[in-house]
Amino acid sequence: MSLPLLPTTVIGSYSMPSWLERAKNDYLQRKLSRRDLEEMYDTARKAAIKDQEVAGVDVVSDGELQRDNMIDYFAERLPGVQVDQGSKRLYYDFFDSVVRSKLATGSLGLADEVRFLKRYTDRTGKVSISGPHSLVKRIRNQHYQNEEAFALDLAKVMNSELREMVRAGATHLQIDEPYYSGFPEDLPWALKAVNTLVEGVNANITLHVCYGNRYGKPSFEGSYRYLFPGVLEAKVHTVSLEFARRGEDDLRLFKEFDAPFKLGLGVIDVKTHDVESPGLVADRIRRALDILPADKLVINPDCGCVHLPREVAFSKLAAMAEGTRQVREEIAK
Repeated sequence: MSLPLLPTTVIGSYSMPSWLERAKNDYLQRKLSRRDLEEMYDTARKAAIKDQEVAGVDVVSDGELQRDNMIDYFAERLPGVQVDQGSKRLYYDFFDSVVRSKLATGSLGLADEVRFLKRYTDRTGKVSISGPHSLVKRIRNQHYQNEEAFALDLAKVMNSELREMVRAGATHLQIDEPYYSGFPEDLPWALKAVNTLVEGVNANITLHVCYGNRYGKPSFEGSYRYLFPGVLEAKVHTVSLEFARRGEDDLRLFKEFDAPFKLGLGVIDVKTHDVESPGLVADRIRRALDILPADKLVINPDCGCVHLPREVAFSKLAAMAEGTRQVREEIAK
């Protein structure tokens, strides 16, 4: 499916229904079967896809509602990572996970997410993957010499999974790396790990770097200047950054540096329930167009919508789509 100028997309997660939060916690406390929980996941994911379609989003996700958080979903699937299933009582907490030997190769089952999207939407689908840097920051390392060695081996293992996702029909994949902003000194080896992760993966790749979205609050603060010029070496098609919450000062970095990739422009602040107007979204896009041409921009929220009430998340995405439509019309005149 061909995409319009200024394509709109989501970062990945969609609003988590309170009934699904209760079900996840009930499952952890052995009050609910896995089969019943999986049925609930399917229902919630289909609803998330439909909401994005109705809101007018061009590139949609499945809402990631089957994921407890961005770490455990992958740690449980990585061959060689040991996860203590009794180490958390609430779904959004982190399991105690540890690697004590070299990671093995094997399927993580992520191609199933690609197939789910292809089955339930005709729109372009996108699946997000937690990046090597973020994963090694949360999985305890008791085997590798250092975090860099752990991340590079993890990237090699996950590279096979990304290739399998492409064989299943994935055209758009996203690597989530919010921990860059908390550990900028890691950037040289963290980017090397991303490039290892995506090597030979024939898909449109986005690298998403935010300042965290734990419980709907930022984990870090600062400027994106630390990314440059190192990030220019990332073998990706788009780098998605948050601007709506933080302001647009860092847009000047794209004037200072000739980035080879597109900018995923964050125009929706997911850390407030206040719904942006389409006019505000359009203004944010226009300011970015003062620096970058339209064919170098992708329009997205700052981060995932998991912590927003459903009606707020939907309204924000609808405003994003409408504000973008207004700017497209202006460009076409």
